[in-house]
Amino acid sequence: MTRINTNVASLLGQRVLGQNNQSLNESLERLSTGLRINRGKDDPAGLIASENLRAEKTAVTKAISNAVRADQVVNIAEGGLDEISSLLNELQGLVTETANIAGLSTEEKEANQLQIDSILQTIDRVAAATSFQGSRLLNGNFDYGTTNVSAAVSSFKVNGAKLEFGGSRDVDVLVTGSAQVGGFFLSVGANNLNLGDASDQFVIEIAGTEGSRELSFASGTLITDVVAAINSFTDVTGVTATDAGTGFRIDSNKLGSNEFVSLKVVDDGNIGNTANIGIYNFLAADTTNADTSAHTDFTDAGNPLKDLGQDVSATINGIVATTSGTTANINTDFLDVEIDLATSGFAAHAQALGSVNALSITGGGANFQLAGKVDIAGKVSLGIQNVAVRALGQSDLSVSGTTSTFFLASIGSGKALNMVDGDTGAAQKVIEESIRNVSSLRGRLGAFQKNTVGATIRSLGVSLENTTAAESVVRDADFAVETAGLTRSQILVSSATNILGIANSQPQNALQLLG
Repeated sequence: MTRINTNVASLLGQRVLGQNNQSLNESLERLSTGLRINRGKDDPAGLIASENLRAEKTAVTKAISNAVRADQVVNIAEGGLDEISSLLNELQGLVTETANIAGLSTEEKEANQLQIDSILQTIDRVAAATSFQGSRLLNGNFDYGTTNVSAAVSSFKVNGAKLEFGGSRDVDVLVTGSAQVGGFFLSVGANNLNLGDASDQFVIEIAGTEGSRELSFASGTLITDVVAAINSFTDVTGVTATDAGTGFRIDSNKLGSNEFVSLKVVDDGNIGNTANIGIYNFLAADTTNADTSAHTDFTDAGNPLKDLGQDVSATINGIVATTSGTTANINTDFLDVEIDLATSGFAAHAQALGSVNALSITGGGANFQLAGKVDIAGKVSLGIQNVAVRALGQSDLSVSGTTSTFFLASIGSGKALNMVDGDTGAAQKVIEESIRNVSSLRGRLGAFQKNTVGATIRSLGVSLENTTAAESVVRDADFAVETAGLTRSQILVSSATNILGIANSQPQNALQLLG
């Protein structure tokens, strides 16, 4: 049949040509933009997935930038600490030189003190001046704020703590075992040495972590004199003696499993062996009651007896703590804290067992966002303590018969540990503790750079690569596929155009019917 009012073939050709033109335009758009998805209608589900992946990629990119920035911050802090370390080593040399009392004039000591004062001022200046974009790094600006510190805590250090915004964290310690000294009780049955004969000698060899000494005592020597003699060598033996009435204690002067007391009776002086004369171990945390099951006769102590100290046992916030002496510490992703549990001297050398509400962390620290997702798990917090001279080298030392707490500032002019008329031995101990403080901080910062920042950058780099690849698979155009589609569309458009021309000319055949 031939009709001219309605050209169905032309309509068909127009529809197909329009479809082919649309396909051609899509191919041209994809090839020109390089994207398979340019608008929501191209692939609604794919658009959602690709936008989510794009957001993750942007966040990961910024997290890598944050990690690099954190590394730069720590580099600047490390530079300041390195200079302070050099200055502390110079102080060590000056104190050792000044301790050569007979070989130095007063003027030389004063000159050394002037150098020390200058070094102390420089340390303070470096601590105050080391900064990143105006933020001071070594003056305690990035230390943690704490409150409610228990009397059972003699000192503490918060190295890291993750806190919710505006939140705080309580640090609770459960002491399950007390720290102990190593030691023995030597019972002689009286307040003096009653040997077999006036010519006899009571000879003992005492050793500790610092060294050993052999001491000889005549018959009739008072226990107080024995104790004084032993204590005169405490610095070189690490052993302290205590008068116990009918005998005396010898203890390591520190607590912990690294401490010990070794006792050898070289000559018992025929002191005799009775029920109340001999060598006893003490019951845990007890200075008056001997453990009678551990009695050893003096005549049987020709080979050294050795008693080790004991570390405190504790958990901190439910985590079993690593302990050394009286110090307990944990290092987790959320809390890195070190707590020294106080003791009351040798009259009670043990911590009370039970729970201690040690302290509360209220804020502070250097916080870095090292993950794409902003939450507490993606945050890393680092404490950087104050390294000014008033905060370094905290040491409890006995000077002139009085035990006091000293800091590095104590070696300055006019202070208790100055070089002109102060205690140079105690000054060196404070400097050594200061060196340990700075070295420990540098070690923590180095570990943070290497193991936290470095690993984070590497991990995030892999994540960025994989996220980008996933987003590319969803959104980017495959040029091989799109080029083939373009060629196909071009051919179909050309073909449809020709066919439309034929369809439009087909009604003219009706003229032949009209003659």
